[in-house]
Amino acid sequence: MDSIYITPEHELLREQVARFLAREVEPCGAQWEEAGCTPREVLRKLGDAGLLGLMHSSEHGGAGADALTNLVFAEALAQSTYAGFVITVLVHTDMASPHLHHAGTQAQQRRYMPGVTAGRTITAVGITEPGAGSDVAGIRTTARRDGDGWVLNGTKMFITNGVHADLYFIAAKTGDARHAMSMFIVEKGMPGFSVGRALKKTGWLSSDTAELVLDDVRLPADALLGEEHKGFYSVMKNFQTERMALAAMAVGHCTQALKLTLDHVRDRRAFGAPLFDKQVIRQRLAMLDAKVRAARSFMYHCAWRVTQKQDVVQEVSMLKALTGELANEVVGTCQQFHGGMGYMRETAIERLWRDARILAIGGGATEVMLDEVAKRY
Repeated sequence: MDSIYITPEHELLREQVARFLAREVEPCGAQWEEAGCTPREVLRKLGDAGLLGLMHSSEHGGAGADALTNLVFAEALAQSTYAGFVITVLVHTDMASPHLHHAGTQAQQRRYMPGVTAGRTITAVGITEPGAGSDVAGIRTTARRDGDGWVLNGTKMFITNGVHADLYFIAAKTGDARHAMSMFIVEKGMPGFSVGRALKKTGWLSSDTAELVLDDVRLPADALLGEEHKGFYSVMKNFQTERMALAAMAVGHCTQALKLTLDHVRDRRAFGAPLFDKQVIRQRLAMLDAKVRAARSFMYHCAWRVTQKQDVVQEVSMLKALTGELANEVVGTCQQFHGGMGYMRETAIERLWRDARILAIGGGATEVMLDEVAKRY
């Protein structure tokens, strides 16, 4: 099962990531689930391997790769059965640091980007709030000018990497107009900036998720990231990269769940024969596999269109909705076919089932994505 867009170099990247997962992640993931976060040294090892800045400039330690290469990396990473680890990395590479890559000045990039690509500086992005999720323009965090700098006040919610990040890219209102918002660089330890609480979740247990509190956080003038009042459009632009990454997670969930389940139904005997001998089982798995292959092909085509500088907002919105729902269908069915063992915490399929649920919610809920599609007809 592969794509016409895959090159030999992509295959080498995929193999490199697979070796990393086998050596550094799968043996330790259960411990990270209990701890509630992925250790910082794992990101440093990924940085040492040159895997944390594929799309960033080579001037600052990146590889200057295109969207297809980045998708290969994300899908390869998503072969891990520990999605909390996967999202920890992808928030850093595809959801937070791209704000610095796209909008940062040369001075800002020289200051921060080498640490980001090396895995020494962990990043997070603060957009979602208690009263504003998919409705980005509805945020209430404010940034007001104060002399040569800024003062930020507000609360952010559901922030992945929120506890352990070093560098945060925070969205705040800078004017009265609905879309008048700007992005700011906030460093851990700044007076007034704190983690309100670490949040407990159903899945993604090996990622840390937090509430962030900004209480009169004073920032210098050069903490503004990009143009004043233009942050909404930066967020919308980066959503395409984020949603591609989440689609890769969903497809990775699906392929792993199908592999695990095919092995299980061939070994598990019921009523005197392997479960795979039951027509309903093998036909259901075949149909799910067909859907996953179709979604994967669509995903790679979207990435290719990005490399061609085409407008893919409608298609990526479709992809996010499709793969988020598909992950829940595939993993839920695969868990069902595992029977009682599919409900046990010791099994990978149970973990995949918990971790899949958020993929139809986070990064743009299915309903919001479908509305984005419909508005473009």
